[in-house]
Amino acid sequence: MTFDQLHLIEPILKALKNEGYTTPTPIQEQAIPVVLKHHDLLGCAQTGTGKTAAFAIPILQLLHAEKHHPGHRTIKALVLTPTRELALQISESFGAYGKFTGLKHAVIFGGVSQHAQTSALRTGVDILVATPGRLLDLMGQRFVHLQHLKFFVLDEADRMLDMGFINDVKKVIAAIPEKRQTLFFSATMPLEIASLADTILKKPVRVEVTPVSSTAQKIQQSLYYVDKGNKKRLLIDLLKDQAITSALVFTRTKRGADVVARDLSKAGIHAEAIHGNKSQNNRVRALSNFKSGKTRVLVATDIAARGIDIDQLSHVFNYEIPNISETYVHRIGRTGRAGAEGIAISFCDRDEQPYIRDIQKLINRTIPVVENHPYPMQGNSGKENSNQKTTNQSNQQKKKKQGQGSHSKPANQNNSQNKPVKKNSSDQGKSNKPRHGRKKRSW
Repeated sequence: MTFDQLHLIEPILKALKNEGYTTPTPIQEQAIPVVLKHHDLLGCAQTGTGKTAAFAIPILQLLHAEKHHPGHRTIKALVLTPTRELALQISESFGAYGKFTGLKHAVIFGGVSQHAQTSALRTGVDILVATPGRLLDLMGQRFVHLQHLKFFVLDEADRMLDMGFINDVKKVIAAIPEKRQTLFFSATMPLEIASLADTILKKPVRVEVTPVSSTAQKIQQSLYYVDKGNKKRLLIDLLKDQAITSALVFTRTKRGADVVARDLSKAGIHAEAIHGNKSQNNRVRALSNFKSGKTRVLVATDIAARGIDIDQLSHVFNYEIPNISETYVHRIGRTGRAGAEGIAISFCDRDEQPYIRDIQKLINRTIPVVENHPYPMQGNSGKENSNQKTTNQSNQQKKKKQGQGSHSKPANQNNSQNKPVKKNSSDQGKSNKPRHGRKKRSW
């Protein structure tokens, strides 16, 4: 199927051709006709599947079809999203797909002066993309008026839950017209998110593409067992390969991102860090440098990386293994987007081996181990430990009933107990309580 077969108007088709898009992704193919028929939609799809275009394109078409009355524009579509980076990304997409429609859009988020944002709102916009905190702030100041709203999009709903924004989301929903078309997107569907969807959607059509437990087939995954103290050396060694044209490196903490970026720069590798403690101007500049190719390596925390959409991103490095299995899927989904190929490389030290086991259970596959590298983990490798564990369990089962003597835990056993944490004032939250009772780590 091509975009021409989705009954899109000429201004949008022209914009898509300018962007080089001819074939819709599965979620776009399924969602666009549903939205064009004015149905509420519940979309469940992993990162990198093209969700933004799946809601932006039909909203632009429906708004374009309305008769425009002279005078001040009013906000007719609101997209609520958890992070500043993702808000900017969505805003750019509306600009690209709607450049020939005559519709105006604006984006608002915290962490920067509100002056430029309020100036745009005063001139009038048709589409508003926002993060929860800044939206409520400007609603309270009466810069944002939503009484004419016709379309409401809640994007990355599960991340809203993780970052403690659900109460803010409910406040926004209470302030918008009950008669509207609502589009709800989430990569996962925990109980709290499913309950929220039930309260805001009316007879929704469900579109589900590639569950979060799966990873894109064209992403080549590999695993290096390495001592924690040698991760820096291994990363620098691998990045000497100039075939790695762009690399997104994930750390668990903000301080860790700064340290890795500084170490790479000292080694002559142009790298920048992006995380919640950076000013918005610094974050925008770092992301712009990375997109343009001026910066070869971007080191990021998980929340800061939401919304990073880089065409032809060649490599993702898990410098530290995430302690929440689904986060691994989101991370490596930054590459191999929209059917492209990508490479995901993970560094695992001794303490992180349980996380790898949980991840492999979630994705239902074994990540290939690279054994021949300059910095192998001292002592037994993770693979040897796994084999030894299997042998020990087999010996125990000869003496006891099956299942006794095993200390392993089922993957994701505490996922339903995750609780949102209180957000801070800059639209930036923190992660859930990690699973299995492990030591809490800062994002």
